[in-house]
Amino acid sequence: MDNAVALVQAFLRLHGYLTVTEFPVVRAARGGGQECLTDLDVLAFRFGESSGSGEAMHHPAENEANALLGVAGGVPDMIIGEVKEGRAELNSAATRHDVLSAALERFGCCRHGDIDGIVHELLRHGRARTHHGHMVRLVAFGTLAPGHQDRRCHVVLLGDIVAHLRADMRRHWDAWRASASKDPGFGMLLTLEKAERGHLPAVRGVPPHADPSTGRTLDSRGGQHHG
Repeated sequence: MDNAVALVQAFLRLHGYLTVTEFPVVRAARGGGQECLTDLDVLAFRFGESSGSGEAMHHPAENEANALLGVAGGVPDMIIGEVKEGRAELNSAATRHDVLSAALERFGCCRHGDIDGIVHELLRHGRARTHHGHMVRLVAFGTLAPGHQDRRCHVVLLGDIVAHLRADMRRHWDAWRASASKDPGFGMLLTLEKAERGHLPAVRGVPPHADPSTGRTLDSRGGQHHG
């Protein structure tokens, strides 16, 4: 999996989204056989009462995540996302009517007869509401802001995602460390955090195995000694 996609997936999963990454859109070719139109970098869905809504929406981290994603808590949300290591922009394939139609039909988020109208709304405004009441949105993730404003998508910068994930990791280090996650994005961040914590004594004069947020000594597994 691409590193940028892995970070986006980790961020979305942390905040209650179910994800599918690098989803191929295939159609029948004119000359016979099949052809792949494109890979959609990330498809994600969050139910209205998941961690981004209800009581949890009042938590500062959830409010910050919802603000980054441009969505209110309490509303079921489907994201069709483009992920770039450069500018956060939609490529031409991701804005094709047949590609978006295939994504919506494949995931059964709306009635077949409604798909055409929803796709038209997506291509005009970057978001549409289904007859079930949930939102479908186009979101572009990237390391740099787009070269021009595109009303068809909401933009999220990878730098903001990384800062958010690392801040959450440091606030809840015991839970993150105990998760032993095999998710590539989480795993990469866990490794970076462990490496930095191990390097702290040499560069900052912090006692060996100390937690940088509290200064308390950590045991060999990263747990704190109190005393």
